[in-house]
Amino acid sequence: MAEKIKRPKARNYKGFKDTFAEDIILRRKMIETIRVICERYGFSPLETPAIEYVDCLGKFLPEEHTPEGGIFSFKNPDLSEATRADHPDWWLGLRYDLTAPLARVVAQNQDLPKPFRRYQLGQVWRYEKPGPGRYREFYQFDFDTVGATSMIADAESCAMTCDILEALGFVRGDYLIQVNDRKALQGALECAGLSEVDITDESSQVGVALRAIDKLDRIGRAGVTELLGKGRKDASGDFTEGANFNTKQIDVILAYLDARSDSRTEVCNRLEALVADSKIGCEGVEELRQIDGFLTDLGYGSDRVRFEPTVVRGLGYYTGPVFEGVITKEIVDEKGKTRNFGSVFGGGRYDTLVQRFTGQKTPATGGSVGVDRLLAAMRLLQADTALPTCTTEVLITVMDKSRLTDYLQLLQKVRAAGINSEVFVGSGSIGKQLQYADRRGIPLVIIAGSDEFDNGEYQIKDLELGRRLAADISDRDEWLKGRPSQQTVAADSLIEKLNELLADYRSK
Repeated sequence: MAEKIKRPKARNYKGFKDTFAEDIILRRKMIETIRVICERYGFSPLETPAIEYVDCLGKFLPEEHTPEGGIFSFKNPDLSEATRADHPDWWLGLRYDLTAPLARVVAQNQDLPKPFRRYQLGQVWRYEKPGPGRYREFYQFDFDTVGATSMIADAESCAMTCDILEALGFVRGDYLIQVNDRKALQGALECAGLSEVDITDESSQVGVALRAIDKLDRIGRAGVTELLGKGRKDASGDFTEGANFNTKQIDVILAYLDARSDSRTEVCNRLEALVADSKIGCEGVEELRQIDGFLTDLGYGSDRVRFEPTVVRGLGYYTGPVFEGVITKEIVDEKGKTRNFGSVFGGGRYDTLVQRFTGQKTPATGGSVGVDRLLAAMRLLQADTALPTCTTEVLITVMDKSRLTDYLQLLQKVRAAGINSEVFVGSGSIGKQLQYADRRGIPLVIIAGSDEFDNGEYQIKDLELGRRLAADISDRDEWLKGRPSQQTVAADSLIEKLNELLADYRSK
């Protein structure tokens, strides 16, 4: 009896997904738009490795000699097992963002011109629980300014994000850049009677409070109040330990959250009154006032950039202004519920990240566009628009296999003219070849047999025209007369005609 062949099951590791042409093509156009605007603002490209030493990433628990949860890590294969486990080169990890590698680059290259303005596109990996629309591997597009203390750099992060979103088709009113300052928040916590406040310590009592504030939009004011106190039990029955603040402390923090206003100046006035007894709190308010002034000078009003005291940002290395870009346009989710799309951009100032390496304070600020989140938002924005699914612009059908040399020479002629093209390499009738082109979304098809080659002419079939008009015109003969979906073209006019027909489709 023949032994049964054991075959692997085709499957993806959880939190990882395959991406097909429709999303890849749209993402490529989106990234090119972002790149152009970044360079318009004076940012230059940088690439860093996917793998870093774990201690350079800053996610390490020395007392346990193992990487902290949240990153994909593995032992350095270049080191022997005899090497001590606490050797700094022992653990390697996949980068979890693009900012930590940037800090390493700046520390490693002290002669870089300052300010150093760079942008970077890259995949990042996070070992965390995946969920709907939340993956363990995703793209980020970062832009950062290192070596600038001026709040102009922070204001430009907000302004550039507005320009990016509008260039991608989002209109004012469909998005909002929200800004806060963690120094002002730290000042509020000090005024609440919390001594030795460290807003960068995520494991502290204050860290619990910051995470609670960050959940305001999801759990509401009552939920945040519970988390600032003893704790909160959610709908599933799970209990989350709170910050255990007293009533007076909670009231001060809630007053801070209530400083919201459509006017940036009014937010600053309310915060200033609240943190008047805190030196660092007043510094934060002054930074916000400077950002407001620079944004006003640049022409970005509160309809695009608003001050929002509830913005905290999850990463602990932020030290001053923090930003979050949200799509405010309502969408209908997969469950049929109407909701806001949410955040597609985040960032802030991190003046101590490079200091981990050098011991010297190095000011830095910047932002990160969540490419996959923004891509999903763009797909919703273009829900009624047919998105491209392939890069081929012209398919050359094969009607007579004895003339393959002629087909290949024709193919080379079309490609040499800069037109993305392919010759049909499968098997099947002309009908099946047209079905292939239609299914792929190829706009134009060249049909040629022996008679066409001998007569020096070709048939061009415009499939995209049919796709665009068939839904609007019930009488097929009517639109065929207005603009024929198939026409005969002389060989010496072929390239000109193809470019003419493609011009409209390429602009979409």
